[in-house]
Formats: sequence, structure tokens, C-alpha cells
Amino acid sequence: MPPTLASLVHHSALKLTVRAGEDRLDVPVRWAHVSELADPVPYMEGGELLLVTALKLDAEDPEAMRRYVKRLAGAGVVGLGFAVGVNYDEIPEALVAAAEEEGLPLLEVPRRTPFLAISKAVSAAIAADQYRSVTAGFAAQRELTRQALNAGPEGLLAALAAQVDGWAALYDASGAVVATAPEWAVRRAARLTAEVERLRDRPAPASAVVGGPETEDRVELHSIGTGRRPRAALAVGTAATLGTAERYAVHSAIALLTLTTERSRSLHAAEQRIGAAVLRMLLAGQPDHARAVAGDLYGGLLDAPFRVIVAESASASAARARADAHARVPSSPSSAASASAAGAAAPAPGAAPDASASSRSARAGSAPAAPAGLLAVAGGAGDPLAGLAEVAEAAAARSGERVLVVPEGQRLVVLAADGGAAVAACAEYAAALEAARAAAVREQSGGGDEDELVVGLSAPAGPIAAAGAYKQAEQALSVARRRGRVCVEHEQVASGSVLPLLADDAVRAFADGLLRALYEHDATGRGDLVASLRAWLSRHGQWDAAAADLGVHRHTLRYRMRRVEEILGRSLDDPDVRMELWLALKATSTE
Repeated sequence: MPPTLASLVHHSALKLTVRAGEDRLDVPVRWAHVSELADPVPYMEGGELLLVTALKLDAEDPEAMRRYVKRLAGAGVVGLGFAVGVNYDEIPEALVAAAEEEGLPLLEVPRRTPFLAISKAVSAAIAADQYRSVTAGFAAQRELTRQALNAGPEGLLAALAAQVDGWAALYDASGAVVATAPEWAVRRAARLTAEVERLRDRPAPASAVVGGPETEDRVELHSIGTGRRPRAALAVGTAATLGTAERYAVHSAIALLTLTTERSRSLHAAEQRIGAAVLRMLLAGQPDHARAVAGDLYGGLLDAPFRVIVAESASASAARARADAHARVPSSPSSAASASAAGAAAPAPGAAPDASASSRSARAGSAPAAPAGLLAVAGGAGDPLAGLAEVAEAAAARSGERVLVVPEGQRLVVLAADGGAAVAACAEYAAALEAARAAAVREQSGGGDEDELVVGLSAPAGPIAAAGAYKQAEQALSVARRRGRVCVEHEQVASGSVLPLLADDAVRAFADGLLRALYEHDATGRGDLVASLRAWLSRHGQWDAAAADLGVHRHTLRYRMRRVEEILGRSLDDPDVRMELWLALKATSTE
């Protein structure tokens, strides 16, 4: 505690006597100042004990003393020390009455007590208080460090709450509450989500003070992390402003939490290599080796059904689609049909991810502790893939799941437990992006594709089927790309119609090339071969039914089908030819 008027009065060497304001002696004294000016207020900062001998004061004038004392109290002076035996043998009654009326403590200073002794006493008490604060701060730092090492972030928060005589809460990058101490503070912490989101949008390190009826106390918010965007946030709630020792404790907690969330580069690089190697082994059909390499890093993730998520930024996905369309222009109709049904070609199951791939493992209590909303994460990050990674990791950390996140160049690959929080969070994130895109289209204010994502989600699979699940996710991503969707699940592709897949540019190019001769024939007015072919195929080659649909004689239809065979140089008796012609007609009808 800093020195107070009471501690000075009880100082045996000073021999001070209280003449007024006995009920206000517990006020802290910031400094002791000597001034004989008739109006020293312009030189006061507040919190001082003013020492005077009344050299230039008419201390016996009641009105003058009322004005003098009133100005001192208004300036924040906490007490007035009057030296007797210098200009006045005792304190004039006018000054005593004015001090009592204003409630300003008035201390009588005996002649044998120099003002310098009082100043030294105040200075020594302030220094001792600061030393105690620093010592207590170092002790708090040791205790916080011990708790962080032994009990993790939860233990650190409990120690911090005890040090500041309040409560503490840790938030992830999304603004969700990860842990609180004591437990009753969880509701108070949850009310600050909006404030945490605003803090996240500011460059780190950032801090803010929140107070008012809604928070019930004074709350300090601090960002956690060393990067451009904070990885977490710390809230500290107290009944009053933090003192020096409490401030040391808060700063120590920030440093320790930063070390927890921002792991050393060497450790992070090691995890990157492990994650990439584990994924590579899974795709190569070596789940036992993958488990041996991962150890306990991913817990039971590799033993239970999981989903594979493959994501690209929309700009990268569009470039890939153009490259795929160029590469898949078929040399034979059958190859085009196969390509359109399968979607984008997936890499070989054993293909290794980019050697520079990085991985992240989200674990309860030790994950980068993961906006209001999910969109805020990606928007704040400026990188849609990084935003999706944060969403998956934050959800997994809050639920105690393990998740494997591996960037592959311009792609992101995620392995997450089927039915878990990470998969649900990714789906929710994609739905929010879809809704935002639709709203932007309605308002005609949408941003560029570079700010969006394309995501493919596999069906549930086990470690042995990881390569197949990866291929499913790629196929779903390819369908999402062509349909202009943010996210498509493989189940939706498998249970839906094949017709939407025919909207691919390569398939349309194939269809135009296959049917061009027939269209050119019909354009000369020499017959309606295209319509006749469509009717005949739709009736499964039944002459009478197809002729009836066209309103012509069946012999006319037979003649037209022979002309189709002659022009195309193909036999309609071949089921593959009939299939290719039907798909070509469907592809051209979708334009």
C-alpha cells in the first residue's frame, strides 16, 4: 500500500497532530509538496500533502481561508500540513474551521519537525511500496510460470485470478471462451465476445479497457500472439484499477500465454514435417507406418472414421479448372465421357504432398486458442485457406478433438473426426460463405473470387481408405468448382444426377464436335436429324414410338437414322455410341 495520511500521523518521528478531517486519513499520499504561494493550485497534480507556514496567507481571515481551502480540495490535495511556531504559534481557528467545513484533513506540524523529514518519510514509503510491488510481481511471475508448466493455461488463469483478486478468461481467435477462472466467471466472459472481436481486428499487440453496468467490473482485454493477427485474447476482470504488482502478474501471464500459443520455430517445423509425412503415408496406403510416425500427436484420429476436406481459394481453383479443361480435351469420345463423370483428376493415392507442407495439430488446452463469427476469422486473416484452418483448429481445440491440417501449396487438406466439431465448423463456415456470396450478388456488391473458397468433403473413411477419401474430396471439390458452390460433399455427388457434371467446358467442346456435322446438315434444310436422333434415343430405339413423337412415318425415321450413321461414320447398334450421343445431346441442351 502507498503511504497514507494515517501512516504519517502514526509515524513516531514526525509527531503530527490531526486538527481536522480525522475521518479521511486513509487517503493515499502521492507526494509531499511545500508551497507558500497564496494560490498553489496551478502547480498541483492531485494527491499531494501540501506543507505551509502561512508566510503569505492571512490565516486569521475566515473568508480568505474558506476560499483557500476550497481551491485546494478542488485541485485534489489530500491534506494540509501547517507548521506552528514559525509565523503562527498555533493554527488559526479560521483555517481549522475552513478545513472542517470542506472535509480537508489538517495536520499540525511541530516546530521541531522539518518539512524535509515529512518529504523523506513520504518518499521512503513510496519507494518501499514500489519495492513490495516489484517483489510481489516477481513472486507472481514464478507462480504463474509454475502453474503454466504443471497445469497448462487453466492453471495459469486460476493463479492470475488469485493474484489480481478477480477473474480471468482466455479466448480463442474466434472470440469463443476457452477457459475461465474461477468457473463462475464464464458468463461474464461470454458477454465480451464482441469486444474481443474488435480487439482482434487491431494490429497486435493490442489492449482495451471495458467497464460499465454490462461487465459489472473493470475488465482489461489483451491480445495474445506475436503475429500480425492475435491467436488468442486474455480478459482480466477486477473491482478496481490494477496496481503495480497486479500489472506485473498480467504482463507475465500475457508472455506465458504467448509462449504457449506461439511455439518455437524448431518445434513447429518438426510438426510440419510430421504432419506432411503422416498424410503422405496415409495416401500411400500405409496406415500402420502413419500411426508409428504420428505417435500420440493426433490421438485416436487415425483409428476412427474421419473425413477428408480439400479446399482451394476460388482464384486457384479457377486456374486449376482452366488447366484441367485444356488438358482434358479428349482425343476420343469415351475418354471425354469418363473425364466428365470422374471430375478433376486426383493425384495418385501415394503421391506426396508438397515438401514444404505444414501441419497443425489442435489439442484441447494447447491449441492456438481459435471471430463474431466464423467469417470474421477468414476476413481478418486475409487468406481464406488460413481462415478455414483456424476454424477447424479452434473447433477441435474447444471440443478436445485432434485434427490434422496440412497446407499443400495453394490447397489445404484437413483430416477431422467424422461427426466431430471440426467438420461441423467447416460446414458452417462454408454455409456462411455461401450466404454471404448470395447476399453480395443480390446487392451487386460482391468481392472478387480471390476472397472465396471452394471446398470438397469426402464420405467417412478409415485409415486404410484414406487415399479413396482424398480422391472423393477432390471430386467433390471439382463439382463445387463447376457448379459455383462453396462446398460440396461427396455424398451429394454420389446421390445426385450425373447431368450437372455435363456442364464442363471440355464435355461441351466434345459434344459440339461430335454433333457439329448433324447440326450443319439440319441448317441446310435437308432434314431434322438432331431432333430425330434425340427422339429415337429417348424411346430406346423403338421406331413406332419415336416416329409418333416426331409426327413422321417410321420409314422416314429409319432413313434419318441411316443418314446419321453415314454422316457420323458410327453405328447406332453400338451401345457405347448411343451412350456418347445421348450424353452429347444432354450436354448441348444444358447450355
